[in-house]
This record gives sequence, C-alpha cells and structure tokens, in this order.
Amino acid sequence: MTYTIQDYKKGQPRWCPGCGDHAFLASLYKAMAEIGVPPYQTAVISGIGCSSRLPYYVNTYAMQTIHGRAAAIAMGAKIVSPSLTVWQISGDGDGLAIGGNHFIHAMRRNIDINMILLNNRIYGLTKGQYSPTSPRGFVSKSSPYGTVEDPFRPAELCFGARGRFFARAVANDSQHTVAILKAAYHHKGAAVCEILQNCMIFNNGAYDPIYTREGRSRNAIYVEHGKPLLFGENLEYGLVQEGFGLKVVRLGEDGVTIDDILVHDAHAEDNTLQLKLAMMDNEHGFPVALGVIRDVEAPTYDEAVNAQIEEVRAAKPYHSFSELLDTNDTWTVE
Repeated sequence: MTYTIQDYKKGQPRWCPGCGDHAFLASLYKAMAEIGVPPYQTAVISGIGCSSRLPYYVNTYAMQTIHGRAAAIAMGAKIVSPSLTVWQISGDGDGLAIGGNHFIHAMRRNIDINMILLNNRIYGLTKGQYSPTSPRGFVSKSSPYGTVEDPFRPAELCFGARGRFFARAVANDSQHTVAILKAAYHHKGAAVCEILQNCMIFNNGAYDPIYTREGRSRNAIYVEHGKPLLFGENLEYGLVQEGFGLKVVRLGEDGVTIDDILVHDAHAEDNTLQLKLAMMDNEHGFPVALGVIRDVEAPTYDEAVNAQIEEVRAAKPYHSFSELLDTNDTWTVE
C-alpha cells in the first residue's frame, strides 16, 4: 500500500509562528510517506518541551512521556516490539540534560531507534533558560551575566558514546532534512539526527549564518559519502588534511586541484575524520557540515537480546510455566 503525507497528519500544531518545529514536522511527514512504513507500525515518542508536543500531531502510535525519559521509553518499545519503527523526539534540554544518560547508553547499546535532537540552544517551554548546548557567555534568564559553562556538542557526545550514525540538517532545509531522516530509518542501530533551528522568542538568530539557502551556500558544506568535500557558491572551496586537522583551500590557488580534496567516507570504522567534520564551525573559519556524517553498521541491541532469548528458550527443556513445574518434583495434597 502507498501512503501519503495526509496519512501521517493529525491535529493542529501549537507552536509559535516561525518555530523550526513546524518545518521539521512537515519534513517528518514527507519522510514517513516516502519510507512507507504504515502508521500502525510506527511509534513517535517524546519527553517534555516545545518539540515534545510533536507526538500529538502524528497519526501513529504516539506517546509524550516524562522529562528526559524519551530514550528510555523508546528503547523499551523497540525491544519488546522489534518490528516497530520508533522515532524519538527530544529537544537539546530534554535529550542532553536530564536525558543525557539515556542518550549515551542508547548509543552504546546501539538500539535500533531514530533519535531526533531538535537543537535550538535554549529551554523554550520554560521561557528562556540556557541549555546544555548554549555557548559559553550566553545571556539568558538563568545566566543574566552570561553562562560560564562550556556546551555539549551533540556529535562529540554521540561519537564518544560509540555512536554509529550521526547526521545534521537545518530545520527549514526540507530537502536535506527528509534525506537524513530516510537515511536514519535505513540505518540499523541508534541513529542521531541533529536538527538546527532557531527559537523565535528566546533565541532567534542562533543559526543565522546557515538559516537561509544563500547562507548555507557560503557557510555550510553538504557531505555525501564517496563525494569530494567541496563547498562555496560555486564549489570553489574544499577541505584537505593538514597534519592532524583539516584546512580550507581554494581550488586553483597554490596548485590545489580536485585530486587534493578529501573524499567523504561516512562508512569508515575509524571516526577521526568524521568527528573533525562534525565539529567544524563558522567561528573558526570552517563551514558547518550538513548531511550524513557517520553511518557504520554494527550489531544492534534489540536484535541481539531477542536472538539470545530464542537461543536460551530453544535449549531449555520447558517452554511454558506448566512445563516448568513438571521439571521439578511434584506431589499431590489430599
């Protein structure tokens, strides 16, 4: 059966006008329709926050859980129902603060869920406190003189927890958001998609350099497995390796040719270069990497635990509770 976007829609979203959640939800509908998993075989699970309202707007199995526990519920749902496609929706606060421990262990265990991190670098629902991804010096209601903390960088946290899939998109860039969502679905294991978005009320402009198509052409690089790492309005710039780091070069200058440009390998087991790509930022003269940065297959926890159950069950002399009783001494009370 073929499904359309309308098959996955439900309700009327209640977010501020211009919020990146609107754009992401539209991309999620489109990705779900193109993937074609029936709504009754799909679950969308969230925690608490503005973005965590999303389960109310999808015509699938859906659950808004408690703060920071979306990953725990999503992992449980996948383990007990392996055929279910599970989308976990979390904001940067819900997913990386109170939910941070669940996040890293979902990576470590490699449970086959699609973890969406909607990152606006602020607590929006509770009205503007700094979050685990807010930059040092960020002024907010809970840091009126600027936060003195360094932020989590989601890619670094994912890779450090042995994550096998990491992708990134800008919320209002529908074409590439849909592409990474589909790639996350096809990856077997824990797949993290970081969605960069502005909070129009409390942190508008957080991603201004890359929030327009023109800005992305200058300040972002779309990475694609097997393709050279080129960027710029006319693809006139590229990335080369310099020592243990990366360097931006211009084609044609100092004898630089296309053959000198690094080719992206999303499937490399060694994540050294993938992490360097994921950590690039405009402040240090690099483009922001968008697209699928890492995609490496490995055994999944849900498949392994269910296979173990079947293996143990097959070796046991009993297969039900009544058979279990018969394996021990029995007696009759008269």
